[in-house]
Amino acid sequence: MTADTDVEIDRPEVIAEVLAAFHRYERALTEADLAVLTELFWDDPRTVRYGLDDRQRGAEQVAAWRRDHPSVPPGRRLRETTVLAVDDRMAVVNTLFHYPAADAGHGGPCPTPEEGRQSQTWVRFAHGWRIVAAHVSQTRHPD
Repeated sequence: MTADTDVEIDRPEVIAEVLAAFHRYERALTEADLAVLTELFWDDPRTVRYGLDDRQRGAEQVAAWRRDHPSVPPGRRLRETTVLAVDDRMAVVNTLFHYPAADAGHGGPCPTPEEGRQSQTWVRFAHGWRIVAAHVSQTRHPD
């Protein structure tokens, strides 16, 4: 689909590539694979990552933070993941996430009351897709 004569939006092959990189990152996040987590962030001082209670500027700070916080809690569930691909060089991925909580008599796991939100801007470099900016936030589940 073309939104503008100078820009191609959402080419299926680009969306597939970005989703593959995104799922690789998510696997590394749940498996505490520091090598992949570090690899998939752009190795540049302009890289930005904003977390729930933290922030990093530059690949070195991102890698250092990830060494101290290599994984997410077990049971992370994603939903409503979207990709906006711009030409074949840039994409924005947004997703919601939550973690199952201990059941309080509801007959099974129930979601935590918080909704996580994650945004990543990906750019295709000569060595592959890399995250150049990321933002994670959490809020009470909307009613």
